[in-house]
Amino acid sequence: MNIDSNRRFLLYMGKAMVLLLTLFFLYQQIFSGPDTLLSWATIWQEAFASPVRYLLLLTALLIPVNWGFEARKWQLLGSKVERMSFKKAYRAVMVGLTLGFITPNRIGDYAGRVLVLKSQQRLEAIGAIFIGRFSQLVATVLVGAGGLFYFLVQFYWTLYPAACLSLLVVLLALSGAMLLLLYNARAMVALVAAVRPLRKVVRYVAVMNRYSTREVTRLLWLSLGRYMVFLTQFVLLLYMFKVRLPLVQYLSGVSGTFFLKSMAPSVTLLSDLGVRELSAMFLFGLLGQDRLQVLSASLSLWLLNIAVPSALGLVFVFRLKFRRKGKPA
Repeated sequence: MNIDSNRRFLLYMGKAMVLLLTLFFLYQQIFSGPDTLLSWATIWQEAFASPVRYLLLLTALLIPVNWGFEARKWQLLGSKVERMSFKKAYRAVMVGLTLGFITPNRIGDYAGRVLVLKSQQRLEAIGAIFIGRFSQLVATVLVGAGGLFYFLVQFYWTLYPAACLSLLVVLLALSGAMLLLLYNARAMVALVAAVRPLRKVVRYVAVMNRYSTREVTRLLWLSLGRYMVFLTQFVLLLYMFKVRLPLVQYLSGVSGTFFLKSMAPSVTLLSDLGVRELSAMFLFGLLGQDRLQVLSASLSLWLLNIAVPSALGLVFVFRLKFRRKGKPA
C-alpha cells in the first residue's frame, strides 16, 4: 500500500513539474519583450480588421464537421455494444467532450460516452473509446512524422546527419509499430494488460477483438479525415494572423505541432493548453515566423474546437441528467 502511495505521489509530482515547466517556458516565449502585450493586442486588432477575417467564420463552420467525423467514428465503434444513430453518436461525443474538458487525460470523455448508452454491457464501450482515440493518435503520428522529417532535412541534416538518420528510423519504427497495434487487437489488449493501473479494465476492452480489418481501415480513414479538417482550420487561422508560408511549410509546421503535442504527457485540466502553443512557436519560429502571430492562431484553434464546443456540450449533459432522473438504475 505504501509503495502504491509513493508511486502515485511521484507520478503527481512528475506531472506537476511538467505542467510548471510548460507554463514557465510559455511565459518566457510570450513575455520576453517589454511591449509584448501591446504588440499582441495590435496583432489581434489587425487580424479582425483584415480583408481575410472571413477565414475565422470559415474555420468556425468546420467545427461541426470536425466533431462529425468523431461522431461517425463513435457510431462505427459503439455499434459492437449498442446500435445507435448518427445523431445519438454526435450527442455522446459532445457529452464526452464537455466532461473530458475538465479532467486530466480527458478521462471524462469515457464516462460521458458511456452514460449515453442504455445497454447493460455499456462498460464494454471503454474498449471502443480507447481504440477510437488510439486510431486518432495513429493518424497524428503518421502525418506528423512526415512533417518532422521536413524540419530534420531543412534545418539539421547537414549539421547532424547521424542524429537525423537515427530520428528518422525512430519515426518510421514508431509509425509501423502503431499501425501494427491498431490492426492487431490481441496485441493491443496485451499491452493494456501489461500496464498495471489499466489491468482492472482489461475485461472491458475485450470488445477490441471484435473489429474486422475492414472496420479498422474505415476507422483509420475517418481519423485521417478528422485530422485533415483540424489541420485545415489551423492553416486558415495562421493565414488570418499574417503567417505567410509555402503550402509544404504550412503542412509540415502544423503536422509537426500536432505530433509533438500528442507525444507530450497530458497534465493539465484544459486539454493540454500550452503544449501545442510551445510546439507551434518552436517549429514556426524555425520558419522565421513571429511567435505572437503563431500563438494567436493556436489559441484561436483551441477556443473554436475545444472551449466553445465544450460549453455547448453542457446542453447535452443537462438533458442527459434530466432524462435519466427518476428512472430505475
